[in-house]
Amino acid sequence: MGICMVTGASTGIGRATAVRLAADHELVWAAARNPDAASELHDAVAAAGIGDRVRTVTLDVDDDASVTEAFDRVVAESGPIDVLVNNAGISGSGTIEDTPLEEFRRQMETNVFGVLRCTKAVVPSMRQRGSGTIVNVSSLAGRVVRAAMGAYGATKFAVEALSESLAQELAPFGVRVAIIEPGVIATPIWVKSAPPPADSAYAEAGRATMTYFTRMLSEPTPPEAVADTIAEAISTASPKLRYPVGWDAVQLIERRRQVADEDLVAMSALGHDEWAAAFGEAFGIDLI
Repeated sequence: MGICMVTGASTGIGRATAVRLAADHELVWAAARNPDAASELHDAVAAAGIGDRVRTVTLDVDDDASVTEAFDRVVAESGPIDVLVNNAGISGSGTIEDTPLEEFRRQMETNVFGVLRCTKAVVPSMRQRGSGTIVNVSSLAGRVVRAAMGAYGATKFAVEALSESLAQELAPFGVRVAIIEPGVIATPIWVKSAPPPADSAYAEAGRATMTYFTRMLSEPTPPEAVADTIAEAISTASPKLRYPVGWDAVQLIERRRQVADEDLVAMSALGHDEWAAAFGEAFGIDLI
């Protein structure tokens, strides 16, 4: 039992996590930029009959003042936060050359600095109390990244590094850190991604990425599976640092250990069909 806060809770993984944790914990604060308009969240809470255990709070993780105001309100009304789930995030595709610096900054601001802002808001209290759990939602792209996903992958690699460092720093104080690594999940984050420019010189890289995601989205993992894994990471008596979620995350992370860096790069120089065959053989996925 305890006080939980879930960021990015209006849809997808955040919504599923808020509902799932409300079954196990005293109170869940579902944070979103515009919680009044979060119909998916409100409908799910009503359907589960847990309205007395879920409260909403306005939170823009990109904004210092919003973070301070939201966390101050939660602590004032409910007490210290026992579990923080840093789920708020945005996506985007594109090659390094094609992606404007503004887009890199946009993704970094939310996916990395947003995590940092919220984490810093709870760490002092958790450390002083000698308890607490911070769950950072990373991605398969934080372990295995392919062409045309450089910006998003960079943010998730950063979350992995920050989390691994944080886990070591807080272990002496009894505070746990868990990294959740979902594969391709059926959530609106992919719908919100902007298409690549039509005149890109990297047409083959874009085509390969589309082939990859089309295959993964044909067999996506539901957000509820991620929520269940988050609940397990919080409650288990045998905690782990990393939790891959979804068949693709488990399979690709394991297979990537067996693929030489040079072979992975060399695949990208092949034509589309040859690349699909080579990638499929290396990672055990039929892309054709």
